[in-house]
Amino acid sequence: MTIRPPSRRVLIAVLATLVVLAPIGFFWQRSLVPDNLSPMTMGYADFGGGTVPDHLHHGADVSELTGPPVQKPDVVMDLVAREERFDVPGRGSMDGITLNHTSPGPRIVAKQGDLVQVTLHNDNVSDGITLHWHGVDVPNAEDGVAGVTQDAVLPGASHVYRFVAKDAGTYWYHSHQISHEQVRKGLYGVLIVQPTSTDVIAAIHTYDKVRTVNGEYGERRVAAPGPVTRVRLINTDNGPMAVWIDGASYTVVAVDGQDVNAPTVVSGRKVIVTAGGRIDLVVPTVRAVRIGLGGGPTTLVIGDGDAPAGTEPADRVDLLTYGSPKPLGFDPATADRSFRYDIGRRFGFFDGKPGLWWTINGHQFPDVPMFVVSAGDIVRMTIKNTSGQVHPMHLHGHHVVVLSRNGVKATGSPWWTDSLNVEDGETYEVAFVADNPGIWMDHCHNLPHAAQGLVTHLMYAGVSTKFRLGGGPGIQPE
Repeated sequence: MTIRPPSRRVLIAVLATLVVLAPIGFFWQRSLVPDNLSPMTMGYADFGGGTVPDHLHHGADVSELTGPPVQKPDVVMDLVAREERFDVPGRGSMDGITLNHTSPGPRIVAKQGDLVQVTLHNDNVSDGITLHWHGVDVPNAEDGVAGVTQDAVLPGASHVYRFVAKDAGTYWYHSHQISHEQVRKGLYGVLIVQPTSTDVIAAIHTYDKVRTVNGEYGERRVAAPGPVTRVRLINTDNGPMAVWIDGASYTVVAVDGQDVNAPTVVSGRKVIVTAGGRIDLVVPTVRAVRIGLGGGPTTLVIGDGDAPAGTEPADRVDLLTYGSPKPLGFDPATADRSFRYDIGRRFGFFDGKPGLWWTINGHQFPDVPMFVVSAGDIVRMTIKNTSGQVHPMHLHGHHVVVLSRNGVKATGSPWWTDSLNVEDGETYEVAFVADNPGIWMDHCHNLPHAAQGLVTHLMYAGVSTKFRLGGGPGIQPE
């Protein structure tokens, strides 16, 4: 039997298929995130127009940048993490992750200047865990980021965190190992430095579409601690939340643990608390007031008796103009380095999966810019979002001050923040002093976005790390 060679038409079809599939295969291969990836070698160095250090990675290891090693702690806490079923008052029981059998975990309270020591024990969380102190500018080794500042704490193991609570304010803590899953499942808690007797905490968290305040669902009521109450709002969710007061005016006295200078009374307006962010309000509570927490059935009523029930106001407090200016303590006009953080989105592959993926300066993780600074640098950064979605941007280890939004200069109180709500189409200019050496994550705090690659690092020259992403059992900071 004579075997005929393939026809010209078949050969053309095969070649055409190869022409189409070869580039797809190439981009698929390039998209795979390497296992055992070092933060030291990922991406590319961006020096922001500043001096290129002679010894970029030779010097201290992050594990050496610890809190006081021998001083007796003022606050001691042991936290045991467990995968188990727990109760959400007002809603019933659900499966998740607890700390000392509760979610949120135990509230940690310290005075300004206290040395805090927290020992984290992993009972049975199979993927491993860490604790990150959100908004607290801790030494780098205490930052709790798996694969960057430590290995994940595996079942049966423990890890000790020690840091000085330098700044009074409202903070929180949460896992930074597979955080887009573990935080949602309940591995988080509240940290307050220098509370007063008139505080009310409102930590908002959503467990599988069930929005809660302080771990409870529906209308929750607390006694008024006095005629005036400081309400500490904490948004532990992945998106921005509108907050307003029914039945009273209020003042915004702190943002992300930083005091507002000369705040003024607000009436008939909402305030936006971005994902990961905290805002403190002072509210008169002679009569019962209701705090609207983004709409829905979960609200917080302070005081006895009937509280008004209103709707979300259309107008919002603009922190760009709220309060009065005062000196920053440094001059952003003399910046040593200026960076761009352009957030985009494009179709392609990410770790072998097709879809629309986030980009930073046109690059996908892990081939993203690493922002390199030297200790003492004055740093400016322009954050531009053209991705089609809002992004709450969170820089670890530092607070930044907002200089402008969409070219309009800030004219109110210095707006210091560690969690900045950057809406689609917005451009922010921020500045800070590089005064906390280490390797610091700079990422979107919509945690699924970070898991999809919207994450990079601020790296100090002369600091290195031995830890690796994927270097241990499933180490994955997002």
